Amino acid sequence: MSVTNPSETVALATPDAPASAPASTRRPRRGLLRGILGNRKAAFGACVLLLFGVVALAAPLLAPGNPSLITAIASQPPSLEHLFGTTAKGQDVLALTMHGARTSLLVGFVVGAAATLVGLLVGVASAYFGRVIDDLLSLVTNVFLLIPGLPLLVILAAFLPPGIGTVVVVLIITGWAGSARVLRSQALSIRSKDFVAAAVVTGEHPLRIMFREILPNMASIVMSTFLACVIFGIGAQAGLEFLGLGDASVVSWGTNLYWASNDGALFTGAWWAFVPSGLCIALVAFALAMVNYAVDEVTNPRLRTTKKGRTRA
Repeated sequence: MSVTNPSETVALATPDAPASAPASTRRPRRGLLRGILGNRKAAFGACVLLLFGVVALAAPLLAPGNPSLITAIASQPPSLEHLFGTTAKGQDVLALTMHGARTSLLVGFVVGAAATLVGLLVGVASAYFGRVIDDLLSLVTNVFLLIPGLPLLVILAAFLPPGIGTVVVVLIITGWAGSARVLRSQALSIRSKDFVAAAVVTGEHPLRIMFREILPNMASIVMSTFLACVIFGIGAQAGLEFLGLGDASVVSWGTNLYWASNDGALFTGAWWAFVPSGLCIALVAFALAMVNYAVDEVTNPRLRTTKKGRTRA
């Protein structure tokens, strides 16, 4: 019977320990995209978003000309000539819906990217530096979180000149605080890890630690925050424009709902004037929510365990 020397066991295990820790931290980042692409919810959401993106890009080819021009008899129901009917002014609803997708999707993704970036910078800087910087940034974040969102949106949109740029700026100002709070909490938990402490001890630059050590380990939460901010941007823009606080001359899903309300489409029974734009907003938000849930499902071990348990049952 052979007896293993304890010193040999320690010697064999010691070289493997440092190599396994970085591998465990890199494995979620490397397999994140692969897991999301293989998820059915993410595939469904991505197909819906791709469809809307293709329609938005091809809108000038599918419906050439100015969609706001009067081209038919007013208040006509859907037919072979006008698939989505016409508005009370005689505009083609299908053309308005396709051209409106360009503006609404552009504003939503720009607001989502900008709000996530601001929240990421504030959250990571607050968690890494701590002390005075953390107190100041947390104070500013709390102020924006305590102010009611809708009244602030209405006040800013009412006093600033109307336009797409104004809507984007207003939504970024009112939408970054929530993402900053979520990302700060995640960055605080990563800040206490051993590999971050080792980077600090070796004298690495704070920016390199934040962007090379902390940020890559926050990929899943950053993606989820971005998708939530895009949903907020599309819905908030439609809400502002429905209230008449946007530029009514710009074609978007929100202005389509605004003009349908002004023309009394709901009271006259012209459901085709407002259902397409409202349904598009709901479908895009649902698709983004499905992708967001898929990201959470791939990166959350509890959800993976529950799914495996249901499959076995």
